[in-house]
Amino acid sequence: MNAQVLISSAALPFAVPTSRWDESVAATLSPAELLLYRSNLLGSDLTVTNFGGGNTSAKLEEIDPLTGEKTEVLWVKGSGGDIGSMKLDGFATLYQAKLLGLEAHYAGPDDDDKMVGFLPHCTFNLNGRAASIDTPLHSLLPFAHVDHVHPDAIIALAASSGGEAATQEIWGGTIGWLPWKRPGYTLGVMLRDYVKANPHVQGVMLAGHGIICWADSAKACYEHTVELIADAANYLNAKLGGKPAFGGQAVAPNADRAAIAADLMPRLRGFMTGARTKLGHFSDDAEALEFVGSVDFERLASLGTSCPDHFLRTKVAPLTLDPARLQDDAYLAQKIADYRDLYAAYYERCKRANSPAMRDSNPVVVLVPGVGRITFATDKTTARLAGEFYGNAINVMRGAEAIGDYIALDEQEAFDIEYWLLEEAKLQRMPAPKPLVGKIALVTGGAGGIGAASAARLLREGACVVLADRAADAVEEVRAGFAKQFGKDVVRAAVCDVTDEAQVQAAFDVAAREFGGLDILVANAGIASSAPIEDTTVELWSRNYDVLAQGYFLTARSAWPLMKRMKDQGGSSVVFIGSKNGVAAATNASAYASAKAAANHLARCLALEGAPFGIRVNTVNPDAVIKGSKIWDGDWRKERAGAHGIDSGKELEEHYRQRSMLKRDVLPEDIAEAVYFLGSDMSAKSTGNMINVDAGNAQAFTR
Repeated sequence: MNAQVLISSAALPFAVPTSRWDESVAATLSPAELLLYRSNLLGSDLTVTNFGGGNTSAKLEEIDPLTGEKTEVLWVKGSGGDIGSMKLDGFATLYQAKLLGLEAHYAGPDDDDKMVGFLPHCTFNLNGRAASIDTPLHSLLPFAHVDHVHPDAIIALAASSGGEAATQEIWGGTIGWLPWKRPGYTLGVMLRDYVKANPHVQGVMLAGHGIICWADSAKACYEHTVELIADAANYLNAKLGGKPAFGGQAVAPNADRAAIAADLMPRLRGFMTGARTKLGHFSDDAEALEFVGSVDFERLASLGTSCPDHFLRTKVAPLTLDPARLQDDAYLAQKIADYRDLYAAYYERCKRANSPAMRDSNPVVVLVPGVGRITFATDKTTARLAGEFYGNAINVMRGAEAIGDYIALDEQEAFDIEYWLLEEAKLQRMPAPKPLVGKIALVTGGAGGIGAASAARLLREGACVVLADRAADAVEEVRAGFAKQFGKDVVRAAVCDVTDEAQVQAAFDVAAREFGGLDILVANAGIASSAPIEDTTVELWSRNYDVLAQGYFLTARSAWPLMKRMKDQGGSSVVFIGSKNGVAAATNASAYASAKAAANHLARCLALEGAPFGIRVNTVNPDAVIKGSKIWDGDWRKERAGAHGIDSGKELEEHYRQRSMLKRDVLPEDIAEAVYFLGSDMSAKSTGNMINVDAGNAQAFTR
């Protein structure tokens, strides 16, 4: 066994948070800004809460815009927000007096959903931010500042059979305990009544989903929250004491796990049939490897998650795979089919008369001993977050088992949260996804003018993109720019010389491992040269064919196995960036033009070969894309100017503009539009075609 992949649970304690409050910053802030500062501090510290988790509030004195008089207003995190990144407009603001008056409409637990409908009637100052379902937990408590968070250390207590006893042991009765109750008005009433009956408590553990605490000032509330989490973390770390978690190791991490994931993810993705294609996220962090390789792995995984925040992201339970059978497609297909059947049975057992229709039944979390954790969703960010939330669930299980037995969410309770009508309404309000969400593209020559423009066009429509280019610094610069523009989740870079088989395959492995496979290939990497035939050396001839013909062959060959997997998912698309010179003869460019012609004919051959697998292959033929093109920055510009007997500066651009039928420049962005058309479902019934984007050139007409 390789000592470098051994994992010790002693290296994985619960992180102990410390106060990050900066009084010099806080002193400059208004009361509302102090609430935001406190919220951002809590939410940006993953030892305190996870993404989108928790909520904070403050009861502040405001001027009523109707009466001009002072009134108490509850500022509380709005629905769906993230306290780590939110701004002031992320808070719902509501009249506190009206919120307290809502109890007149409450007759018992069956009214929870009805009570949510009253919240908009309490809105202060026409604030359009929807109030969270947890608003009653804040409004019904009589305290000025309230925090409700659910970090791993706290949930570990809340989800353990020994949690209530541990809460008593840690805090000696100053922190209370309430049994599980789904978030809503009833829980708010239970909490309010408990605190009233136990005036000495300084916070309350809510079984299954976190802790709520309070104070008289923003700073005191923040520091109280941090101290409580630190207390829980220190207690659990002492209980763990460096002992092996989850019964100890049964399967060691596989040193080749990254390669295994790159091979496995496209096959799983291909079997996940449904309305939308999936995107994957792979994690082999220490927590995941320890859990999936443990003795208790199957027992604990089958229980599912406990905290509602975790469950909503990860589904009722993960799919577990036998690492010895990962090469067996029939096994993988059956495992996913069995999971869908189990999910459908769960839906049928638990559905209510008014439940929404069953949603996607494919697994979200896939766990493989020795390999790690793979998560799938319809967009990359959601897939990544699902993995992170399951990582939180693993930590919860570790702590819960250290003090008792881990308790997962009751199946019916889990269903009622997953198919909550309020949650369904939130889903229905979400905007329609962009056309290429769920699609994965790889663009060779991705740092160049046409390549970068094509990548940007695909990213703009929702695709995930791997930029492949032999220029390491340039491709990283383009990736970083796109990450700022479109988000870091959706773009990756791979250093790739398309004449090198190993580098080409490695680039496609990046697409498989980082996103789950491939749907769109843009074969664009190119060079250009110009010379009379008697001056064309064998080296120059070979270099053109190596890049423009063999390079396209190598990229298509590596794409093929990934794309064949998508036959039942709407198929896939290969787009070759050809050239006008691949159709029309060119003076002093026999090597370049004939190599481009070879690539064009390769595309036609591949269109025949790919059709049975739903792989479409088409070509875009540009001409004279001078602005923004790296090819034209080198000798090609001077060589083509010389071939036409003109100056290589603006005179060359004018020559090509006037040569075109439309008298217009052709830009990288123009080529990108054709790439998008051929890569998207707009051209779902087109293959073996060429689109000329050359501002009109009769010599290059394809018929």
